[in-house]
This record gives sequence, structure tokens and C-alpha cells, in this order.
Amino acid sequence: MRKIPFSVQILLGLVLGVALGFLARANDLSWLTTTLHTVGSLFIQLLKLAVPPLVFTAIVVSVVSLRGVANAARLALKTLMWFGITALIAVSIGIGLGLLTNPGKGVTLDLGGAVPPKNTGSWTDFLTGIVPTNPVGAFVEGNVLQIVFLAVVVGAAALLVGEPAEPFVALNRSLLEIVQKALWWVIRLAPIGTLGLIGNAVASYGWDLLAPLAKFTTAVYVGCAIVLFVVYPLVLILAGRLNPLRFFAGAWPAIELAFVSRSSVGTMPVTQRSVERLGVPREYASFAVPFGATTKMDGCAAIYPALAAIFVAQVFGVQLGVTDYLLIAFVSVVGSAATAGLTGAIVMLTLTLSTLGLPLAGAGLLLAIDPILDMIRTATNVAGQALVPTVVAAREGTLDRAAYESAGRRDLTDPEPVADPRPTRQDELSPVPA
Repeated sequence: MRKIPFSVQILLGLVLGVALGFLARANDLSWLTTTLHTVGSLFIQLLKLAVPPLVFTAIVVSVVSLRGVANAARLALKTLMWFGITALIAVSIGIGLGLLTNPGKGVTLDLGGAVPPKNTGSWTDFLTGIVPTNPVGAFVEGNVLQIVFLAVVVGAAALLVGEPAEPFVALNRSLLEIVQKALWWVIRLAPIGTLGLIGNAVASYGWDLLAPLAKFTTAVYVGCAIVLFVVYPLVLILAGRLNPLRFFAGAWPAIELAFVSRSSVGTMPVTQRSVERLGVPREYASFAVPFGATTKMDGCAAIYPALAAIFVAQVFGVQLGVTDYLLIAFVSVVGSAATAGLTGAIVMLTLTLSTLGLPLAGAGLLLAIDPILDMIRTATNVAGQALVPTVVAAREGTLDRAAYESAGRRDLTDPEPVADPRPTRQDELSPVPA
């Protein structure tokens, strides 16, 4: 029996989940809604369970492995540069769509019921989000950016210690192999998890809540679609000299999973495997993908807060000027790391609103439809997290272009090829150098 490709399995789970969700909502089947919620929640919990040890061990090993790499600092700087460039383009599109569509004009909502969300953002969260109060807390809370910080510090220390640290490095290599093996057992359950996640979203929210905010919802989806299918392909063509179709063929499983799971961190293992399958060196991908999963959010931290800030200003009758739009762009490019370890889009929105002096209660107006918006936002985030390492590797000349061209023709769950340690006949016949 021919194996069904992994991306097709996820698509089938998506379609079946939508059908079951509509069935549960139309017939008020609470037991089915509860079942879908349980299935989806368990899948996300399993994914997140593997993230802390995966991030820590992968970064420690990759830092130590960079001992002979001279351009590590340049790679990090170029990654940050492309994070900023693509975020600036994304927020510009968000502002442009907001000015074009005026999503808040003519919208009648109960402003008395609008209250600030529980989690709000501030600029101090940037520093407190990076440096943990204690190392155990970072792992217990699943704060990925703090784990990245700890792993970089520990990896750099092991690199400088040298030979005495080899047993510790070997332990991390073994743990990494074990975590990856266990993780891919979970990843194979993604079609079932997709069914539960999308089914629960449809059953719980449906499309009824979108009616009063249809213009805003449409603007968010259109903005994300422009970034996904116009901006990113242009970046691939102009900056990387790469075929966009091959990129989407390789990265699509991660984008699909991000859409239904609504979690960049939960999708991170699939994103990293996709990036490696696209030909990005594993040592670099181990840095760029975990870092991007916490700070590279073109959907949550650029398009959405720009449109939402304009929406809130129009609902509350506040006129925004050029300086305000520049502040929105600044917050989106620089402030996204302030959301690390928190509820990304909501905290990013409150950070933007507080910077502009707009009522934080305005964020409460959008909470009802946030799950629907979060699907496309997270898909855009993850696509950007895969795009930047691919482009940087292509510009640095380290991208395996043969792997890139064939990424879409290999299933994501196929095991990586293992080199045969036995010498070839030619090796046996070749003279040993003196």
C-alpha cells in the first residue's frame, strides 16, 4: 500500500476536523466538542513537553560544534537583520491595509464591556523575558527564550573549557538524539491532533462571531496572505535566488501545523526539520529556528498589532498621525521579543496600544475572535521563521541547493539518511597518505 504523504495526512485531518466541528456545532453535540478539545489539547501538550529539552540540547551541541566556524557572529547578525527587514515590510503592509480599509469605522460594539486582558506587555518584559530568575523555572514554565539564553551561555562555556567539557557535551548529544526520536513519535500523531484542534475551533467559535468584525478579520487574513504569498516569494527570488514553490513544498507541513495548533513554539520541531530538509545546515538551523520561534512573529507582532491599533483608534474616535504610525513600526520591529514567554499577540497588542496611549481595554474587544485570527497569524509567523534561515544560508553559500530542490519530494517523517561508516571499494584501494 502506497504511503500517504505527511502533508496530505494533515490536510485530511483538517478537512475531517472542520466537518466534525460543524456537525458538533449544528447539532449542539457537547460530547463531540469536548472530545475534539481533549484530542487537540493532548497533542499540543505532547509537543510542548519535548520543546525545552530539545531547544537546550540542540543549542548546546550546535554552539560547541561551531568551534571551527569563523562566520558564526556574521550569521547571527544577518539573521537579526533579515528578521528586522521582513518585520518592517510586514508592519508596513498592516498599516497600509488599515489605512485602506478603515476596519474600525462604522463598527458598533459594547465599549462598556471592553476590559483589558489579563496579560499585558511592557518594555521591561524584554529584559525579564530573556534572563531567568532561576534556571529550573525557565524549564518548568517552558520559557523558550530563557532556555535559549541559558543554552547559549552553557554552550559557550563548554566551548571555552574544551576537553574537560567533552563528557557533558557527549551527554547533550545523546539526550538530543533521544528527544528527537521521541518527538517524531508525537509528530506522526499530527493528523489526529489537527482533527481535534480545528474541529474544536469550529465547534466552539464557528463563524457567527466574525459578523460584527468581518472587515477587520478580512484585513488580517488578506495582510497575512500578502506577506505569505507575495512578500516571502519575492524575498526568496531577489535575495536568495531560490524557487518559492520549492520553499513552500518543503515548509508546508510546518505552516499547516502552525495554522491548526496556533503555537509557534509547539510547531518548532516540525519547523526545524523542514528547514533542515530545505538544505539549511543543522548547526545554523539549531540557532535560527528556536530564536525565531520566540522573536520572529510577522503575523502576531507586525500585521496584527498594526491593524488592531488602527481598529481600536477608530472605534474609540482617536486620530492617529504620522508619528503614531512610525511608533507602530518601531514596536513591531524592536518590541516583539518583549512578548517572550507570554501570550504573544495579545501582549504585543497591549504593548503597541500603551506605546500609542490608546485604551488597553480596546484589546478586549478582539478577544472573542482571537482564536480565528490566531490561525493565520501563527502560520505567517512560522513561514517567516523558516524563510529567514533559508535565505541567510543561501546568501552565505551554505545552503544545500540539491536538498532544497528535492525538499518537496521527500516526506517530512522519512528518517534522515545515515552515512555508511564502512569504507567504499575506492577508499580501500586508495593509498593512505603519509
